Amino acid sequence: MALLLLSLGLSLVSAQELNPRAIVRKSYDMAKVSGVWYSVSMASDDMKRIEENGDLRVFIRNIESLKDGGLRFHFLFMVHGECVQVAMVCERTEKDGEYAVSYEGDNKVLLLETDYKLYITFHLRNIRNGTDTNVLALYVCRKYGLGPQNIISLSNQNTCFKYKK
Repeated sequence: MALLLLSLGLSLVSAQELNPRAIVRKSYDMAKVSGVWYSVSMASDDMKRIEENGDLRVFIRNIESLKDGGLRFHFLFMVHGECVQVAMVCERTEKDGEYAVSYEGDNKVLLLETDYKLYITFHLRNIRNGTDTNVLALYVCRKYGLGPQNIISLSNQNTCFKYKK
């Protein structure tokens, strides 16, 4: 079901000015990934990890390409019932578009697809205590109508923010 929602989200986002020739699936220019992005949808093979209070439930705010080739992600997520902003640096691996970070286990973050302007998708593989968890995440750029004006803070209701209807 979650994968269906992720696909639907990508379909709706891509209906706006999508140019199939502009879609990048390899040889990424990470400097073009830098900027403000907003979480649209997540899917996982362990839904408990991305549901409310899940340790992998994060809402992205910004991605920075670093001079050393790494990426800095700025997230919002729940800590002890409070919505907090956290920056996490991922180190580049030898694989194109792949980054490593230690958080709740060993993680590989792989950029799957982007057009640098409209959307970006990531695959997170988390290995913790011998358990392998996969998360797919879809983010969109603020230029296409999704931004703070479409989000309301619900930090007192056990979630960082939720999209307005």
